[in-house]
Amino acid sequence: MIPKMSFLKADWRKLVLTNYEVDQSVLAPYLPYGTELDLWNGKCYVSLVGFMFLNTKLLNIRIPFHVNFEEVNLRFYVRRLEDKVWKRGVVFIKEIVPKPALTFVANTVYKENYQTLPMRHEWRETASEQLVSYSWKMNAKWQNISVQASTQATEITPLSEAEFITEHYWGYAKASNTKTNEYEVTHPRWQVYEVLDYSITVDFGQVYGPGFGFLSSQTPASVMLAEGSEITVENKKSIKKPST
Repeated sequence: MIPKMSFLKADWRKLVLTNYEVDQSVLAPYLPYGTELDLWNGKCYVSLVGFMFLNTKLLNIRIPFHVNFEEVNLRFYVRRLEDKVWKRGVVFIKEIVPKPALTFVANTVYKENYQTLPMRHEWRETASEQLVSYSWKMNAKWQNISVQASTQATEITPLSEAEFITEHYWGYAKASNTKTNEYEVTHPRWQVYEVLDYSITVDFGQVYGPGFGFLSSQTPASVMLAEGSEITVENKKSIKKPST
């Protein structure tokens, strides 16, 4: 039997996750058909996430100049009931990358909302602390998220907020009001670092639209740094509303 080929393979590393509690009504226009919001202890979250793609392969092929790069995304959490089992996933409001080819493929194949912008990152480590920073430039202004954290990774506590944020293994994209694209993301359970300090300099209204502008003045409910791992993104399937 020929083994199944993943659509994408890569390492996701040093994930900065800044998590905000929001009213569910904010996300209603973005909710894909067939899914519902996934809440943690009754709280509805959006997360601004920055990380590095490393060793990237598309259909098992390394694309020149598209192997290592930054991504920053704004996402929220959903679930879908299939065969009496809940699939827990994420929906992306927008994903920012520095390579136009990535934007073209993701927007065309998966109907995601990618945008190409200049990006940069910084990783620095001492014996006791590490700095992880991701920046992107929009309308001549640099936006940034960064954390200072310990250098000792620890296991994620079961049933914790960190487990909720990191343990979603499906992606959902709203192709139309009656059609949703679904794809599986595979990776082992991640480890996290204690965050000692953080900085968020983001004009959410400019980057993500006026409906998210309030996040610029809102303190995040939590900030995390996950080490990450090798991942795969599997081929999509479509979920369609039955014809009446």
